[in-house]
Amino acid sequence: LAELLAAGRRLWEEVETGAEPSTGAPAVQDKVRQGLDALRQAAAMVAQLDLFSENEELEEIASADLKYLLLPALLGALTLKQVDLSKRLEHLESARAHFWRFLKLCRSYGLGSFHLPPASPPGEEDAGSQSPGGPAGSQPNLVAMASSRQAKIERYKQKKELENRLASMKTSVESGQADEDQIREFYILQTRKWINTSLEEIESIDQEMVILRSRGTAKQSSAPPHSTSRQVRTPMKPFILTRDAAQAKVFGAGYPGLPTMTVDDWYEQRRRQGVVSGQSAPQRAPGITDEELQKQQQEKKEEEDDEEALQKARNWDDWKDTHPRGYGNRQNVG
Repeated sequence: LAELLAAGRRLWEEVETGAEPSTGAPAVQDKVRQGLDALRQAAAMVAQLDLFSENEELEEIASADLKYLLLPALLGALTLKQVDLSKRLEHLESARAHFWRFLKLCRSYGLGSFHLPPASPPGEEDAGSQSPGGPAGSQPNLVAMASSRQAKIERYKQKKELENRLASMKTSVESGQADEDQIREFYILQTRKWINTSLEEIESIDQEMVILRSRGTAKQSSAPPHSTSRQVRTPMKPFILTRDAAQAKVFGAGYPGLPTMTVDDWYEQRRRQGVVSGQSAPQRAPGITDEELQKQQQEKKEEEDDEEALQKARNWDDWKDTHPRGYGNRQNVG
């Protein structure tokens, strides 16, 4: 039993003061599991031996058995070190139950004067009733907050004082040089230190549980029911972003669209309207663009010895010989 308690406490201290950057590291979680297994076996043996009872006094406990009072608190501390997010609420409930059993046992033996928290964590109804509206409910809240702050300050001072006293006695107790009274005082001081730690942990656990439950409620309310089918929307009639219908006919929809007719169709339409002569539209081979068609017409004119076209082409060639590409551009010098 003593070896199991020592192993569990040693593993907790390694996790608490370890050099690992994160508690979620595999090596740290292995230590957490090993420590929990050792402490659970020790707690089961304490229950079988019936070392503690609520009907006896503190003086009736043997000095060597006082250290086993810390088993529930150590179990709660190691349970909080588990990092499985899917089971976070379950771990919080388990750790709170361990801390509460430890505080109840200490209260029955008269170790310290403190207010025992409720056995069950505050639910959603309690969380909603803690913030009453109106000026009538604001004053009690302020008083409760002030008293809670003062209690935290007192616990912090007691914790520091107990740590100093324990540090001065630890060497003599672990080396076996301390007598029975010193050993008894050492274990009682350890228990009182863990009382303050357990009260702080229960307060933090209650706050975290309220947040986790509120998140779960929000997710459930925001999730759509599975039975409802998606509503089919009727298609909207397209509209044109122009001032009026006349402007829409002239300028179109305000963005480039597909052509409504070919050049040949347009030429034929204009010919029927009498705008152009009845000469046939220039035929083009399929897949030839307007630019290529214009180039072919220019070459055809040159081949037919069009003097005007030939002179224009010669002038353009002469100008290109004396004016290189980019001539006259002084905006981007160099």
